[in-house]
Amino acid sequence: MNCPSQERMFRRRLFVFPVVLLLLFAACDTTSPDPVPEVDTGIADLTESWRTASPADFGLSSSVLSAAAAKAAANLRFRSLLVVKDGRLVFERYFNGSTESDLTDVRSVTKSVVSTLVGIALDKGHLSSLDESIGHALMSHLETIPEYVNDITIRDLLTMSGGWVWDEVSGNSYSDWIGSGNHIQHVLDLPRSEISGFLYNSGAVHLLGVVLEERTGRDLEEYADLFLFDKIGINRKTWESLNNGYVNGGAGIDLRPRDLARIGQLFIQNGHSGREQVLSESWIAEATSPKFTWRSSFGSVTAMSYGYLWWTNEGGSTPAFFAWGWGGQFIYVVPERKLVIVTTTRYQGLNAGGGPSQLEQLGLEVITDIVDQN
Repeated sequence: MNCPSQERMFRRRLFVFPVVLLLLFAACDTTSPDPVPEVDTGIADLTESWRTASPADFGLSSSVLSAAAAKAAANLRFRSLLVVKDGRLVFERYFNGSTESDLTDVRSVTKSVVSTLVGIALDKGHLSSLDESIGHALMSHLETIPEYVNDITIRDLLTMSGGWVWDEVSGNSYSDWIGSGNHIQHVLDLPRSEISGFLYNSGAVHLLGVVLEERTGRDLEEYADLFLFDKIGINRKTWESLNNGYVNGGAGIDLRPRDLARIGQLFIQNGHSGREQVLSESWIAEATSPKFTWRSSFGSVTAMSYGYLWWTNEGGSTPAFFAWGWGGQFIYVVPERKLVIVTTTRYQGLNAGGGPSQLEQLGLEVITDIVDQN
């Protein structure tokens, strides 16, 4: 039997020893590798502060935006103009003493918020179907419930097709309703219209808010905070209260202009805020597509129709949809261009005899100037 010499044994130990040390070092090394830089997906985390950029960085003309701002500033009731492109706040102007911290009563923009809450409730299974009757949900709130109410669905309220006689454009229907002692019963006691289809009615959208409360088991404002506003960084607002403990589902949310832009950006991002899915992409597509064959014109908008409490515009350079509040409160969304434009005004003190309409037309002109000239 041949035994290794002492010299050979010594050499073998010299070879093995550093290898063992190397293996022990590798096993004990707990340092983490350098993090891989996160790829900018263009999907903003809406709970964070707006990231800003210059218009030129995202292909927008500063001169066009400045001209639009000058047009807005010339009207003493105009309050703000904001432009978001590709998730960046690229333009922001406040007029006539307003600031970014001011809350604005955005009136019927509230309707588009309620529509969004319906979508969230469907996504979460808190509502089973848009074709569910509203009758059962309202039963406990009514002294008398007309039998026809059982034929009205959630979808009917989303499309302004409830069928009541109502005129808040040139008539007193809204003021009569807001001054009534019972905002639910008042709507249901109205005569039925012989005209079927679309008939703008803020009181009917308030009913939709009541139905949401009944189906979700939460106050409408609490539900909005928990599942929408908190998810997109809206932490300051007020909401007009009506009788019986309900907030006004048809109008009356006060929000800051930057927070209005967050709502529009949520839709641009197909319902995402960062990595969280707040609202389904399918609901966004459904809510912002026309539900009627008619098209109408108002000011610079030439092919307007209606979705689920969102207005649609198929005219102009690029299809768009928008939330529209009385007197010129707008969230205008252009998905193909990843563009959101917000305007607010001070409508208080105007009567219905043309003043609000003129402000609304001015707001849309400012918006479409930006969209069509960039």
